[in-house]
Parts: sequence; structure tokens; C-alpha cells
Amino acid sequence: MRCFCILLMILAACNTDKYMQTRHYPATDNFLDTLLQANAQRLGPVFAYPDSFQLQIIYTRIDRDAHNRPHFRDYYYHVDTSRYFYPASTVKLPGAALALEKLNDLHIPGLDRNTPMYIDSLPGVSTAVYEDPTSANGQASIAHYIKKIFLVSDNDAFNRLYEFVGMETMNERLWQMGYTHAQLRTRTGVGFLPPDSNRHTNAMYFIHEGQEVYRQPDQYSQLAFSPRHDSAGRAFYDRNKVLVPRPMNFSKRNRLSLPDVHMILRSLIFPESVTKSRRFRLTEDDYRFLYRCMSQYPTETAYPAYDSTEFYPAKVKFLLYGGDRRLQIPPYIRIFNKPGWAYGYLTDVAYIADFSHQVEFMVAATVYVNKDGIIGSNYQFNKTGKPFMEALGQVLYQHELQRKRKYLPDLSRYKY
Repeated sequence: MRCFCILLMILAACNTDKYMQTRHYPATDNFLDTLLQANAQRLGPVFAYPDSFQLQIIYTRIDRDAHNRPHFRDYYYHVDTSRYFYPASTVKLPGAALALEKLNDLHIPGLDRNTPMYIDSLPGVSTAVYEDPTSANGQASIAHYIKKIFLVSDNDAFNRLYEFVGMETMNERLWQMGYTHAQLRTRTGVGFLPPDSNRHTNAMYFIHEGQEVYRQPDQYSQLAFSPRHDSAGRAFYDRNKVLVPRPMNFSKRNRLSLPDVHMILRSLIFPESVTKSRRFRLTEDDYRFLYRCMSQYPTETAYPAYDSTEFYPAKVKFLLYGGDRRLQIPPYIRIFNKPGWAYGYLTDVAYIADFSHQVEFMVAATVYVNKDGIIGSNYQFNKTGKPFMEALGQVLYQHELQRKRKYLPDLSRYKY
């Protein structure tokens, strides 16, 4: 076991992932650049000044063969893994998959994603959980937390999964799967929590039909990470709201590159398309549960019961719909995605399916909308970032509607 852990540490410090051998991703050909240039006015200032907005885009064209097997062609625009961006809530995507995987690995009778869970407090870090009134049975569970993660990007829900999976397992599994540059080191939405606090995870236990079926003690991770020198902005406000005139250090915060999160989504939507070593250890029922959660809108569930004036269908659907409350999403379109937004970085990764026109494609994009460069001041998510994401999604969708396919896809696996 000790040798295995040492090997993982070595992998984390080396560029061994075939998707990470080069830091810069050259364009496959000039198709994507030509398409974007033809729609430059529609794409606005972000596309006009891609370096200023730290724009990165991955578009994946999907063609099916006669047996409905998908074949992929990736197109890159300004993708550069040496340029750090804060992944924000996109880390919740692998977090949800790894929580389901851990349940399968434990393989304990009575323990599944719906088993009620109880979490002890961790002083100074997180509170205890002994109930969840937003669920149908009033109890917390892995399933309910995953549901909240995709419906509204709930931070506490991810943090509870982070505590369940643990820092070591979360990172070691990603490294094993080839994502050797990924570092999931912190909870989300916790602000200025000291980095060492995230190495601690709460004790918890699960109860099935009145009997305890699994207990996990509080833990402390001693996992070693490869050193980093990531920073952002030209200044930032500290915990006392004092302006510090230097870039903010992100070296001990989460890191997940755009190619990595894009490939993680692909491995979930199309698990048969990646090698076994890159698949999460999930059942077909797990996949269908994830598809339902990823594509569901806050208005389509009673548990939790969200206020539709605040949590409207497009709330966390940035690509194609820009998170716009005024837009109605047609019932034949479903977006399986996970966005993230924090510190001026806006990111979304999505598989978009049109069941009426039998269209499917994948797209991932990140943009930095922090005009004054001060971390902690005013970001232009709504004014600049989301309109760009909407326009980008629309440009690609309109292209896909017109693109001829030899074989139309059977998308029944993703319908609910």
C-alpha cells in the first residue's frame, strides 16, 4: 500500500496523462476558428479580446456509426493548460461520481445512495447534519446531495460529498484515471477557511431500517501535492476586506483544467467510449441517476422545493441559454452540464441533446470577467460572461442543426 501511494505521488508530479503531454492544445484544423470568426459580432467583446478574457473553448463533434456508437472529433480554441483558471463548482462533477463510486466500492448491504446519512460537526469547519427537511423523507443522503449539486450548484451538498469521499480518495482516484494534474484540495464556498482545515473531514454514519450499516471516523489527509505557482488578478481583498496590491495566490486551491473536466463529462455521458482505466466504477443505474440529475431543472422537482422566481429552468444552464430567466427552454432540449463561477472565472461544460432534431454535441468553455482585475470586487458574470456563453452555445447549436449526418443518433438513453 505504501508503494502504491508513493507511485500516485510521483504520477501527480509528472506529465504522464496523454491528454496533458502538451500544455497548449493546437487547433485540430481551422474549422472552429472560422465558425467563430463568422459570428464574431454575435460573440461580442469576449471573442474580440480572447487573451484579455482568458478565453478557452473545446467543442466536440459527435458522429454515430450504423451501430449507434459515437465517434468524436475535438476542436480547441486557445486551450492552454499552463494558464490557470479557478474551476469553482465544476469540481462538483467528479465529486458526485466519486461519491457513487465509493458506495459501490464499499459494497455494504443496506448502504446505497438513498441510505440516510448523519454527519458530526467539525469545529470551525462545518456543522453537523442530522436531518434535511428539503428531502422527501426529511433525511440527508448521497442521492439528495447530488441532486442539489446539479439543480442549483449547492455548495454545502458538495462539501458533504467531499467529507464522505475524503481528500485522499478524491485525488488519488482522479490521478489513477489519468487526471494527474487535478488537485481537489478544498471545499467550495468556504471563503477564507485555512487550507489545512480542508484536510480534515467529519465523522459520519449511515442508518438503514434502524440499524447502523456503516460508520466513518473523522479523518486527516496527509496527501502530498505537487507544488504549484498559480495566481490570478492584480490585487485582492483579504478576509478583513483590506485591499492587497498583488495577485491572489491560488496554489493551494482547487485546480481542474478544461480538457480534464471535459473528458470527465465525456466519460460519464459515454462511458463505453473511454478505456476502462478512465471510467468511474458506476452501475447503469448510477449513470441514469446522474443523467436525470444533470439535466433536470429546479422547477421540475418538489424535493427540494425551489422558489421558481429565483431558481428558474435556465438558472445554471449557461451554454445555449446564458442562465437567462426570460428564456424558455424547449422540452425537446436537455443540457447535461456542470457550471462554475467564482473569483471572476465563469466556466461551463455540457453535453447538449436535441431529441426532436436528433442533434448532440459537447462544449466546454471558460472566461475571465474581472474588468478591474481585483479579486473580491465586481465581476461581470451577468453583463459579459453569461451572454457570451449563451451566444457560443447558440452558434454551435445552429451549426449542428444544419450539419448533415450519415446516421442519426438514437438518444433514448438520455430521455426521461
